[in-house]
Amino acid sequence: MMISTRGRYALRVMVDLAETGSDDYVAMRTIAQRQGISLKYLERILPVLAKNRLVEGVQGRGGGYRLCRRPEEYTVGEILRLAEGDLAPVSCLECGAVPCGNTEECRTRPLWKGLQAVIDNYLDSVTLLDLMRNEAEPCPAQAEQAQQP
Repeated sequence: MMISTRGRYALRVMVDLAETGSDDYVAMRTIAQRQGISLKYLERILPVLAKNRLVEGVQGRGGGYRLCRRPEEYTVGEILRLAEGDLAPVSCLECGAVPCGNTEECRTRPLWKGLQAVIDNYLDSVTLLDLMRNEAEPCPAQAEQAQQP
């Protein structure tokens, strides 16, 4: 699994809006400048976030985007799934995937399902507030490695 530019930028936009921390709308151009993201790229990301009610947008003078909820109510998993479509580590676990002929006998499928559970649990445990505070916890395996001499 590789998180695309779209997913990374969606997270950066959401953190940017969370850090703005006001009820005021932030212009797309302002977000683009602050994050170093092209306006054209944001024109594809922000409407998707708005359509799915992660942000709300207003057009015209004084318009822009703002969060619909408090930062602690958004998880990284929710944002990435929306931006990426699927976070499955292998194609056979993607939503709507046609089951392969080896599903019943596949010796590696439990491994991939376990990996997906670890990924989902971790991404769903980190909120925008955690990212704002730079408090995203390392996954358990990283924490163990860091403690070993």
